[in-house]
Amino acid sequence: MIRLAIIGAGSMAGEHAKHFGRLPGVEVAAICDLDHHKAHGLATQHGIADVYTELDAMLARKDIQAVSNATPDGVHKVTTLAAIAAGKHILCEKPLATNAGDAREMAEAAREAGVINMINLSYRDAPAIQHARELIAAGAIGRVMHVDASYLQSWLVSHAWGRWDQDSQWLWRLSEGHGSKGVLGDVGVHILDFASFPVGDISRVNCQLKCFDKAPDNRIGDYRLDANDSALMRVEFANGALGTVQATRWATGHHNSLKLSVYGDQGALSVVLDDAKDRVLTCLGDDVHAARWRSVQAPATPSIYQRFIDGIASGVNDQPDFARGAELQGVLDACFQSDAEDRSLAMTMTTGVLA
Repeated sequence: MIRLAIIGAGSMAGEHAKHFGRLPGVEVAAICDLDHHKAHGLATQHGIADVYTELDAMLARKDIQAVSNATPDGVHKVTTLAAIAAGKHILCEKPLATNAGDAREMAEAAREAGVINMINLSYRDAPAIQHARELIAAGAIGRVMHVDASYLQSWLVSHAWGRWDQDSQWLWRLSEGHGSKGVLGDVGVHILDFASFPVGDISRVNCQLKCFDKAPDNRIGDYRLDANDSALMRVEFANGALGTVQATRWATGHHNSLKLSVYGDQGALSVVLDDAKDRVLTCLGDDVHAARWRSVQAPATPSIYQRFIDGIASGVNDQPDFARGAELQGVLDACFQSDAEDRSLAMTMTTGVLA
């Protein structure tokens, strides 16, 4: 039996509790949040025995081998480093940190401690993106030339997920003062991984960010609404391919849409998660000349929650790990700098901005 604890009691903590609670051989034993009422409610809902408001007290338990960190972005570093110092294996929500320096420090701490470490880039769970990576690596589409990727949400328009202007779980995501890095940090990290996981490292980026007016004086209660809610990126990959990547909260008609199209000199493929998580659209061989697309079934893949537990059992760290999280944070940092300076930046995904 692997006993796991959850840090945080927001909406994503509920997702972690649900998924880990379904796995055989796993017990979600405790949850910690500064808000005892919220933590107690989540514990009751998911059958979690113990509730804490002091993180050190929960981490001191020897019978807990692993933690799942579902706190807001701004406190990922301090809570994660505390868990690592306590010798706990850790799955952390994305983005890993709010800057590349902190992310690299977290990755190094996990490496030195020898704990299993993973970042919850949950769309890696889609069999389609895993199969797309395999097809590209096998040369099915030839040399990659152009990439188009988008992550489209509409919760600033739609009430499908609730009222953003009345609920703290949405308001904090719009406020830099509450630890948000905007749509770029929140879901931009997902689509950057979604694009670069099958294609390869990003070597150059140009980015424009915008925060639209949403309320009088752009403030609701304690929340100053100053975090970006639309991001446009032009990127170059290490293999020379060019790409466009976008993320927005204003895509009316799209609740939560991810799409990736990769075009090569011998074929193309597309993944549209709205349509199916286990299907890859391909245009290969003779279909290239007819511009005909076919749907290919992707083999099933285990969830990141299962792979995290399997890693603890085997001692082998699966992907995406903290090092990958730090690489992506370097791209995010370059995007923010590019926007601030209104210029393109060359970079490496391991060390960050070059010039």
